[in-house]
Amino acid sequence: MKQARRVVWFILSTVLLCALLGGVYGHQVEATAGSDDTDVKSSLSAFTRVYDIVEANYADPLDPDQSIYGPPNGNTGAIPGALRTLDPHSNFFDPRAFALLREDQEGKYYGVGMQIETRPGKMGKLVTIVRKPIPGSPAFRAGLRPGDIVSKVDDKSTDGLNVSQVAELLKGPKGTQVRVTVIREGYEQPLEFNIIRDEISPLSVDDAFMLRPNIAYIHISKFDENTNDELSDSLHRLNEKGLQGLILDLRGNPGGLLPEAVEVSDHFLEKSQLIVYHSGRHSPEKRYYATRGDDGNEYPIVVLINRLTASAAEIVTGALQDHDRALVLGEPSFGKGLVQTVYQLSEHTGLALTTAHYYTPSGRLIQREYENVSLYDYYYHPELTKPNHAEVRLTDGGREVYGGGGITPDIQFADPKLNPAQDMLIQHSAFFDFGKYYLGIHKTIPKDFQVTDAVLDEFKQFLGKEKIPFTDANLTANLDFVKNHIQMQLVGFIYGENEADKISIHNDPLVLKALDSMPQAKELMANAKRYLASKTTR
Repeated sequence: MKQARRVVWFILSTVLLCALLGGVYGHQVEATAGSDDTDVKSSLSAFTRVYDIVEANYADPLDPDQSIYGPPNGNTGAIPGALRTLDPHSNFFDPRAFALLREDQEGKYYGVGMQIETRPGKMGKLVTIVRKPIPGSPAFRAGLRPGDIVSKVDDKSTDGLNVSQVAELLKGPKGTQVRVTVIREGYEQPLEFNIIRDEISPLSVDDAFMLRPNIAYIHISKFDENTNDELSDSLHRLNEKGLQGLILDLRGNPGGLLPEAVEVSDHFLEKSQLIVYHSGRHSPEKRYYATRGDDGNEYPIVVLINRLTASAAEIVTGALQDHDRALVLGEPSFGKGLVQTVYQLSEHTGLALTTAHYYTPSGRLIQREYENVSLYDYYYHPELTKPNHAEVRLTDGGREVYGGGGITPDIQFADPKLNPAQDMLIQHSAFFDFGKYYLGIHKTIPKDFQVTDAVLDEFKQFLGKEKIPFTDANLTANLDFVKNHIQMQLVGFIYGENEADKISIHNDPLVLKALDSMPQAKELMANAKRYLASKTTR
């Protein structure tokens, strides 16, 4: 027990000092003049006294790791709790969470390459199913499909295992073989797949194709160590010099690495234009400029954002908006203007500590209010926080833009909400389950598959079998929605999510609005050039 207390003392001291002094595991810092260690030592002493009493008198045996770190995937331990008093983004990572963080930043791991989840199977028993194989991965090439039930990995049954445990069985060194046994609807016997593990690098630029002649569409899902290279490759493949417009979709992008956001912005701005700057109490102001520049490419850009567009994605959006390089379309973004530095602590743990605020080129701090907001609402209901537009800045073209509460779009346009009939189908996973059912009978489909009346009849029969109340009147009123979702699901099952995405994107109301707004984006750039020229000649 004494050893446990010494561990507690060491870890808590380390983390609290990092929080108070700005972090001693990253860049070297010094305490501010006049700071007094007495309060810190008094707080630490009070904590250890409380811990000693709990350890000695609590009704059940005490787990020191649970008390200090908190439960797995939780934030109720002493260290996470202390960090939560700072801001929503300062966080402690236990060994597993820290390993996942590094894996996410590097954008790669070794395994078979498929997303899995648990769902109720027959008799309500939880089973592990394939949600989707990553396009081009060993699992995809081997022929695994969404909906396959993973019953064994090598000779080990998955019964009673959670998603993380099954995922660990699937991972392994590059070049090693794993045998995956699945149960597939429509097949009498289990199917076995011998898969050679490989490096799995899910693309952060996960969709990039020509939407119309000379109009490209690119979606960036996150900013990891490969994003800049992937964007360069995509623009080269799409013949950037011949583009007459680009839709850059950052919806749902939670952010990631600051250097990658800078590099991505650099693709579209003129050389030497400011991209972002940040500063903090112990972090001197640092400015990032476009060093390579756009190489004279002046095609108009429409950036799509929503309330889940955050952090590094907001840096890119803010830079392009402030320089009038892009028209921003969608909903206000998340509003994360805090910069975290990740410090590696002992025992493979880590600390992400807010060390600075970042500002867009015009000087906007876009951080959303969090002082009087619950952590749950902060992350999952950003729309509840009213943006503070007291801070007004000007773009290169003289337009007003605002700080606080995220990036405000130039044109606000929300995705249409599902009606009750559509929402019911989604909530019942009707399209996903119908995909399994249909392919269990027909086995495969052509790449140019279309939803015929015969397919709709099978869909109606399936809904009846599953007791999902969807009337003929519902079908008539939602025919396009149903046909699009059936087509997307079945094409995605056989040919991968990239092909399904193309169907979805071609029918996306926000993408169609972006196409209509391309002339406005072009005029935005022209106005900025005229405005800057007029200021220069005065």
